[in-house]
Amino acid sequence: MAEKKASAGLKKATILTFLLFGPALLLIFMSSRGCEHKFKELDDLGEIPSYSFTGINGKKYSNRSFKNKVVLFTTIQQTCPDSCSISLWHFDQLIYQHVRKNQKKLGHLRIVSFVTDGKGNPIKDLKSTESILKDQFEEYDPKIWILANGDSKTIFNITRNGQQLSKEAGNSYQELMLLGDKENHLRMVLSGKSEGMIRRMKQHMALLDKQYDKNDAKHLKTKR
Repeated sequence: MAEKKASAGLKKATILTFLLFGPALLLIFMSSRGCEHKFKELDDLGEIPSYSFTGINGKKYSNRSFKNKVVLFTTIQQTCPDSCSISLWHFDQLIYQHVRKNQKKLGHLRIVSFVTDGKGNPIKDLKSTESILKDQFEEYDPKIWILANGDSKTIFNITRNGQQLSKEAGNSYQELMLLGDKENHLRMVLSGKSEGMIRRMKQHMALLDKQYDKNDAKHLKTKR
């Protein structure tokens, strides 16, 4: 019965996400299959609502803390960290390890994971979740992958086409990954439940970086 409810929740979240962002996602997916020099920039899906949270050592964060940073938002369920929200192992292998090993180029990128009780409620004590990441994943760095005590719904409270994602999707919104750009604007929404979707998010992160590289090159050319 629990598996059926989880499956239904995932289906609902997936359908709702497609209804809200489907046209933009389709264009981006099609463009990312093309020539390296002819890529479509990720659509701007609107500003991410203002947020605040507390980190593992009591440090306070807000959207202003990540100025000029690209941020990937997820949730982690403390009682079922490996698969109840995102597929944590695939996330580590495909995204975190890539970011960690390429800090020279990707030092501007942060991962923020809100730790919840499965119903979206925040968990104050982040130590046990941090211990899991340290035990299971190579060289977990809390400066790159930040655990958050705060209301995850403030981040996932996305309204588009008259629908509110966190409200309509119920608790299954916790299965999503949100990619925010350096101006705190949402650029991509994907499910984090499967290897394929996490791999696709990695591709979109690279596409966003490529966009910034292109803009920087254009700016330098203009200055000359």
